[in-house]
Amino acid sequence: MKYALNVPTNLNDITLGQYQQYLKLPEGLTENQIALKMITIFCNVPDKIARHIKASDIQTIVTKLSKMFDTTPPLKRRFKIGNVEYGFIPNLDEMSFGEYIDLDTYLGDWDNIERAMAVLYRPIKGKYDTLYNIEEYEVKDATVYKNMPLDAVLGSIVFFYNLGNELCQTMIAYSHNQGDLQQKATLEQSGVGINQYTDWLTEILQDLKISLN
Repeated sequence: MKYALNVPTNLNDITLGQYQQYLKLPEGLTENQIALKMITIFCNVPDKIARHIKASDIQTIVTKLSKMFDTTPPLKRRFKIGNVEYGFIPNLDEMSFGEYIDLDTYLGDWDNIERAMAVLYRPIKGKYDTLYNIEEYEVKDATVYKNMPLDAVLGSIVFFYNLGNELCQTMIAYSHNQGDLQQKATLEQSGVGINQYTDWLTEILQDLKISLN
């Protein structure tokens, strides 16, 4: 029986939903069982079909998939789900408190991270060259975001890691240049919060085996 096997060539070929399936694999599986699951999930083939693939081919595919997860994806500004184009929020300074709350709540929650992606990426309603506007944020079913490319998800996490790191360094440098002890103490306390946020994102990235260098 012949079956067309579509092997992803990069993280853009893998969806968030597929990766969430992979993260939910039960503990205690053998390497061979994990390899089989990687084929069925990321290549989108039934288990009974995957079992008929040559063992050497399985090993080659799994090796390629594993190397893909060792890459550090950049921030992805736009992507399409079907015929709808989505854009990364153009101005983070304009983020509402409600958007911030949902982003803070779900960015590290892999079971519901699509809800964080619904804050960061929204349908583009108008564009000119590299500039664009996105739809207003609404709290609604975010299931469609399970179909977004994984490189956009991971790239946004790396982006916020770098942003938190830079902000932390800027605030620490500013506090050292101030003579007002109370102001310095306030900034240093804020820096602790940013450090904790950065450490949290670092743990996420390390769990995903994404290089920060």
